[in-house]
Amino acid sequence: MKTKCLVIIALVFIESVSGFSQINSLLPPEQKLLLLKKACEEELINNILSWWSKVMPDEVNGGFYGRVDGNNTIIYGAPKGGILNARILWTYSSAYRMTRNPEYLQLATRAKDYILEHFIDREYGGAYYSLNAEGEPLDTRKHTYTQAFFIYGLSEYARATGDKVALTVALEIFNLLEKHAFDTMAGGYFEAFSRDWSRLRDRMTGERTPADEKTMNTSLHIMEAYANLYRIHPVKRLKEKVRSMVEIFLEKIIDKKTGHLICFFDRSWNATSKIDSYGHDIESSWLLYETAQLLNDRKLLEKVRATSIRIADAAMEGITPEGAMLTEKNNETGEVRTTRSWWEQAEAVVGYLNAYELTGNEKYLNTAINAWNYINRYFIDRTNGGWFSNVTPEGTGRGDKAGHWICPYHNGRMCLEVMGRIKK
Repeated sequence: MKTKCLVIIALVFIESVSGFSQINSLLPPEQKLLLLKKACEEELINNILSWWSKVMPDEVNGGFYGRVDGNNTIIYGAPKGGILNARILWTYSSAYRMTRNPEYLQLATRAKDYILEHFIDREYGGAYYSLNAEGEPLDTRKHTYTQAFFIYGLSEYARATGDKVALTVALEIFNLLEKHAFDTMAGGYFEAFSRDWSRLRDRMTGERTPADEKTMNTSLHIMEAYANLYRIHPVKRLKEKVRSMVEIFLEKIIDKKTGHLICFFDRSWNATSKIDSYGHDIESSWLLYETAQLLNDRKLLEKVRATSIRIADAAMEGITPEGAMLTEKNNETGEVRTTRSWWEQAEAVVGYLNAYELTGNEKYLNTAINAWNYINRYFIDRTNGGWFSNVTPEGTGRGDKAGHWICPYHNGRMCLEVMGRIKK
């Protein structure tokens, strides 16, 4: 006992002189959970949302700027991406729903109004992929992945406020996806369409061969978006679609041999890649379980529970000794991408906290704690605020602070999930 106490004291001392408040993995689980909740709540309020609230609103052209570089320099002429704006809408809507802070409602409403005014195509329906800096349509393609995030954001605003217009537009986009993007022969959703919803074969979410017609990534966020819409509009058709996406993951997307997700497919769900994407693995592990909980099917939920844990175990292959989550492994070449991206670290915190909830196994809690400690030490910009989008293996933060894909959604959601799951 004396030796253990000395070890704890030494670790606390090392962490304190390093300048970063780290959560000690030797503490009892209850203390670790409370410290994690406190840290994430402070990070959300005092850094993530405060940085985005201060830096991103475009007071000249409306909405939000399209890009901020790693030095906090606003790139005034940058396009405004649909994914960025939809994720801003989701983040501030969810933050308002949980905290009832009127400042977050103001930013959520700003995002919602700008989306309805500028991103929604009044002639053909759906949302544009991007606008120019002045808010005029730039890339008018209808990207299934992007449409899913508009459903996700608008449904969250409706969930937080009861707004009927946001719900109506979310349902309109849902109906367009079911009409144009749903594959009636093999299930799932095609990826890209022209403005008038003619199907395209453009590679927009990392597809690498002409055979790629469906992706894990788009499927994951369709499931996520439809589940959120179903929460506030629990009709039979939506429930059936949510169930079908859960079943597609169980039957098609999760590799039964390895527990990893298969990233790319042809139309008939034959795998066209040998990539293990660690961040998507751990993100899907908790989103899949969260979605299955909505269906009120005990047998299905137990199956998903076991699968969720198996995916989390497979994703452990991407965890480094210092607690970081790596990007991916190419199983054809053996190459491992050693990039540490902000979103993968955030999803590791939530995914392993979820695995701990499902099992009570403290190894998962410690993995979540270590991921947070890594974030806290390397990703948070202590000088200018916000997060770096990636970190070198040596621990140097770099990359844009905001951009088409770089949003407050992953890290903001991480904090909100921790706050919501750790209630006492």
